[in-house]
Amino acid sequence: AGPCGAPAPRWRRKRGTFRRAQAAVVRRARGAGLIDAAPTAAVDATGPEARHVSAHFRMRRGEAKRPGRRKRAWPKLTAVVHTHSHLILGAVTGTGPTQDSPDFAPALRQAAALVAFDTVLADAGYDAEHNHRLCREELGARRSVIALNPRNTGRRWPKTPYRRAMRRRFPRALYHRRWHAESGFSQHKRRLGSALTARSTAAQARELVLRVLAHNLMLLRLHT
Repeated sequence: AGPCGAPAPRWRRKRGTFRRAQAAVVRRARGAGLIDAAPTAAVDATGPEARHVSAHFRMRRGEAKRPGRRKRAWPKLTAVVHTHSHLILGAVTGTGPTQDSPDFAPALRQAAALVAFDTVLADAGYDAEHNHRLCREELGARRSVIALNPRNTGRRWPKTPYRRAMRRRFPRALYHRRWHAESGFSQHKRRLGSALTARSTAAQARELVLRVLAHNLMLLRLHT
């Protein structure tokens, strides 16, 4: 309930429903042995098509990228994918093109409320010392592997400890497990399609969240 006993806002009730559904998914996944002893999270973003129009058709119509032309906005999903099962445990919706890093914390906190991750992997779009601190110091991950963004550092050594560790000895073999996020996105789009049916920004956000739940339920059905 809201202040003075008033009903909670509709958007808050819907968010709570999603979290309860995700918690139920994780309980079933644990029972099926899909959550491993040292879980690894791969954080990445994807952009579903906003409409059922092929890239080739848009190019023929003159919508391809041109110098000085403003990019068309597209629905964006930042996801935390559990690498062992390909379950999507954190999901933050938005509109691209935007920087990836601001969505790292809310998506990972959402996922960490369900599973205590041992390792977090992310590409250079999430390169920031505060993202390492979130993983290690707040959420208790043993390792955070985030590729350095050359635009943030160039040839200079990073000044902060976690980013310096990435420069000193980058665990490439472990980082390459980040491909599980792309594999999860590929599964998602093959089963549910690459385009959304909703048109408004709010409706697209709701559809993305429902697609995450559908993705997870299909994986549970496949493995249980």
